[in-house]
Amino acid sequence: MAAPAKTLIDFFQQPAAKRLKGASSPPLSALSSLKDDDAAASSKSTVSISPEQKRRMEYNKSLALSKRNLKLCSDKLSKAVATGAGYVKLEEVLVEETWSEVLSGELQKPYARKLCEFVETEICHGITPIYPPQHLIFNALNTTPFDCVKAVIIGQDPYHGPGQAMGLSFSVPEGIKVPSSLQNIYKELQKDMGCTIPSNGNLEKWAIQGVLLLNAVLTVRQHQANSHAKKGWEQFTDAIIGAISQKRSGVVFLLWGNYAQAKSRLIDESKHYILKSAHPSGLSANRGFFGCRHFSRTNQLLEKSGVSPIDWQL
Repeated sequence: MAAPAKTLIDFFQQPAAKRLKGASSPPLSALSSLKDDDAAASSKSTVSISPEQKRRMEYNKSLALSKRNLKLCSDKLSKAVATGAGYVKLEEVLVEETWSEVLSGELQKPYARKLCEFVETEICHGITPIYPPQHLIFNALNTTPFDCVKAVIIGQDPYHGPGQAMGLSFSVPEGIKVPSSLQNIYKELQKDMGCTIPSNGNLEKWAIQGVLLLNAVLTVRQHQANSHAKKGWEQFTDAIIGAISQKRSGVVFLLWGNYAQAKSRLIDESKHYILKSAHPSGLSANRGFFGCRHFSRTNQLLEKSGVSPIDWQL
């Protein structure tokens, strides 16, 4: 006799399948507890990172990148010296990838080729030392990536005394006497921000935080100020300023003195901020640099744009 056909009710009344021996599911309460713990841990992790800790993490990351770029340049120069070449092509010591991309092809232009030939001749065949050392010529760019630039301080050309130039405008290495212009910068910084005056003139900490310390001319002969002016560097650094103006927004340009202020023609003031004052040199600091309050104003403008301020204390 054939078994009677099953109805839908019969299917729904089938006994539950037997569980495999030894297999068990955690109770819903346990799963819920695990999810709550994960959420709490995630929330705690997020809350525990303060703005200051976040800035410190960003600084350490930028510092590591700067050291990596400096080592790349130093290694290139050491290799050139070891092989007897004694010179590294300019394009080879611009190692920061963001700037290499932004300035792609700039060093291959006719004016730049002449500039490269001039600098190579000065280094390899000149009788006067050239500053800064080759691996530091693009130190400003290699220390402050293009997409990290918050502010720009424009100088004229490198210091021309032995050991002074380090590829950052107004900055000298530790152990070198602080130049008078930088001493005046420190005085204004103390009045403006309450910072203590440091014992050295190394401004690398500013550069790592996003202050592009850019000289208009990037090399110089020993004891001969402006000796490499009008050789092509101005066109190259104008291209740098123009790229920032065109491709970035909310950058603060600190233009001290007439020479730097002439660069304002390259800057789109509808997208960026320009702060002008007299030059901090001993000859002009009392004619408008002292009291300009550019450091606090820079931070106010950055915060207005939602960008973390600069810690100016060295």
